[in-house]
Amino acid sequence: MDTENEIVGTLAARWWTLLARGLAAIGFGIVAFAMPVPSLLGLVFVWGAYALTDGAFELVLAVHRGRRGLRWGWYFFEGLVSLGAGILAFAWPGITAMALTTLIGAWALLTGVAEIVAAIELRKVVSAKWLLALCGVASIAFGFLVFARPLLGALTMVGILGAYAVAFGAMLVALAFQVRHWGRGRKPATHVHAPRFA
Repeated sequence: MDTENEIVGTLAARWWTLLARGLAAIGFGIVAFAMPVPSLLGLVFVWGAYALTDGAFELVLAVHRGRRGLRWGWYFFEGLVSLGAGILAFAWPGITAMALTTLIGAWALLTGVAEIVAAIELRKVVSAKWLLALCGVASIAFGFLVFARPLLGALTMVGILGAYAVAFGAMLVALAFQVRHWGRGRKPATHVHAPRFA
């Protein structure tokens, strides 16, 4: 029970990281629909900025979980994947359409797996862990879609990315408020265990 309280307490204290990730995703999706970028270079920069933002918030959550002695490995992994993908996008401005498709698809698949693992970890703690699992399923489905259609044009890719980002962001925002609600009714344990990586 102490471990469950610690998990809920940590998530509740950092619920704003989930909210920020969700709002960033929704914002990216709205920009993609409102101002579609006709060039591959523009798509690289827009998506790269989103990946960097998402990765930064995941790393913040991983650090805070580690300090409380909770499992942080998958959150850290997801953050590194997103940061690495965003950095690669900016460092390789001359990326080809095929390479960009591969990068985005791999990013979606890896982050989706991490989100599902996190949902499994929380299965005994929260009643709406399905939201996080659904985020993971959406990411994996998006990744498979990207790999299945590797020759999509930049405009088509922006549209698909926008739809995914809005749906993904909406689920994260809902999860953030659920996490905040969970934390109000529980008092987390104050002692700290040795951090667990996975």
